[in-house]
Amino acid sequence: MIYNLGNRVVNNYLVSLDNGGYVLIDTGYAGNYPAFRKRLKKTGVSPGEIKYVFLTHAHDDHDGFLNEVLAITDAPVILHPKAVDGLLRGQNSFEGGCSSRLAWLFCQILALFGKGEHKYPPLRKEYLDRLVTIGSPAFRALSLPFEVIATPGHTADHISLLMDGILFCGDAAMNNFPSIKRTIIWIEDLEQYKRSWEKMIALHPKMVFPAHGKPFPVEDLGKYRSYLDRIKLYALK
Repeated sequence: MIYNLGNRVVNNYLVSLDNGGYVLIDTGYAGNYPAFRKRLKKTGVSPGEIKYVFLTHAHDDHDGFLNEVLAITDAPVILHPKAVDGLLRGQNSFEGGCSSRLAWLFCQILALFGKGEHKYPPLRKEYLDRLVTIGSPAFRALSLPFEVIATPGHTADHISLLMDGILFCGDAAMNNFPSIKRTIIWIEDLEQYKRSWEKMIALHPKMVFPAHGKPFPVEDLGKYRSYLDRIKLYALK
């Protein structure tokens, strides 16, 4: 069972696990927590049934209400070790650039509406012991019922979740405006991003569920892979 507890801007997937409970993938913008709770209630899933929180990366639209989720669950947070600094800082990195002129214009419009700093509430210190970074002894001890795939490029700390043939790719790909050919609008490292696409294609998942936009077949990534070689990044700062 897959529930989408997000909105038109960003998806927050709640996925049932074969061994019971659920994994919550990302926690959207800070102001979306009340709407998240309403949608969670409609599913009939209680907060205590959330066994894991999976953070694809440390960005404002993915970690915004993490503190609130940790306050109502006992779930550990699965994340990349490079994401920890971002969570404590509470602000996106501006390394890299926009993947097209359209994406650059979109980011300029966000700045005009006061969204250009990309800040979010830093992780509260009392939740530091809930963080389980991939590759750590604590991570290996969990025996997770899903596979974690490193998919850097959008950010250095980006990871994806693979379970039952479905790849939850976070921002490793995108499927709504202002994306072009499934490409995310911000890329820190273009060469890493290309390799992550090749890795996702090689996994042959049944479907790809992005954080932005509707699910799509993995064949789309193969169809649009050559477009990545023509991308030029446009810096914001």
